[in-house]
Amino acid sequence: MTLIDERPVSLWPAAHAADARRPRSLQTKIGASDTVCARRAGYLLHGITPTDGGEKRRAILGTWLHAGLLTAAHEEFGWIIERRVEDATIRGHIDAVQLDSHTAAKLPKRLRPSLPAEETTVEDVKTKSTYQWDSVLRYGASDAEIRQVFLYADLLRTEGFADIDGQRQLARIGPVPVGRIRFRFINRDSGDDHVQEMPYTSQRARAARWWVEQVRSAATAEDLPRTFQGPGLSVICDNCPFKSACWGPVVAGRRPQSILIRDDAEREEALAEYVEIGEQMKPLKERQRFLRAQLDGSEPGVYGDNALTWSGGNPTKTDDVEGMVALYERAGLQVPMAPDAAAMKAQLKAAGVPVPVRLDAERRTSVSINVTARKKS
Repeated sequence: MTLIDERPVSLWPAAHAADARRPRSLQTKIGASDTVCARRAGYLLHGITPTDGGEKRRAILGTWLHAGLLTAAHEEFGWIIERRVEDATIRGHIDAVQLDSHTAAKLPKRLRPSLPAEETTVEDVKTKSTYQWDSVLRYGASDAEIRQVFLYADLLRTEGFADIDGQRQLARIGPVPVGRIRFRFINRDSGDDHVQEMPYTSQRARAARWWVEQVRSAATAEDLPRTFQGPGLSVICDNCPFKSACWGPVVAGRRPQSILIRDDAEREEALAEYVEIGEQMKPLKERQRFLRAQLDGSEPGVYGDNALTWSGGNPTKTDDVEGMVALYERAGLQVPMAPDAAAMKAQLKAAGVPVPVRLDAERRTSVSINVTARKKS
């Protein structure tokens, strides 16, 4: 008899394999979506092989949600979705374009949107997790996200849609007069959405182009600056495919950022800035503690530009040893009689006997920095 293993199979290996075959994952030409970090864009442009895989489950979930939303927008409103734009230096895939009525009239009727926009709008959909959501509501799109979409819009204004299979009719329109940029943020956990709009400006488009030119003009990727603060301090760095190439191999007991200090002069400068920032933060922390005390007991709600909520204050959970003993006895299991270390320590201290200790080489205490100002002569 042949036995069939009926255990459920994880879909993630298949999802990772499919994601690796996506055109965006395979392209080597620098793309607008690769402009999040200058050095990372440099590695791509110079054809450096990625050094790190990283966990992509969140990104894959975002891609699936992203695709579903755009498909719905295309079917319901006739939006133009997932179309390529490019020139000799950069390439991108625009999430969605809403054409104005004048531009839409240049297309065959079957391709025209059911609801034309007042002005042609380039939209980019961004999926975010809950822990990023407050930052989205407060600050909106990041500089990198704005740069990316302005590159899309500028390519569309100067080149039009790329003349490739699947979008020949769109390419025949020629350059498209984009007038507005829109970001649509979607919370992956709650489904909440937040829309941010801004007018297209040639000044911002030129700044985005200048950024790309700086990357292209660098002789090596290492000549380009790191945009973020590095592994452990930046989620983007934690998941970057060039993390090891950029920050070097992991050194036990050392943080990656330690490679940035090369001599005592740089060490002295960093230490002086560390002390200066601490002195600046002290009165702010004291003021924040005082304000926290003032707000204690305030009702949750929206006050001006800020929403107040409370969390915590719940009873803590502790192990119910008596309950576990009762369950052991009921099940006929032997109750473990391990020594009570806390009680033994208390009795030794009460008797004036030193408590014996041993060093555990596998576990380390956290390392704290201590800075003492020298007396000036």
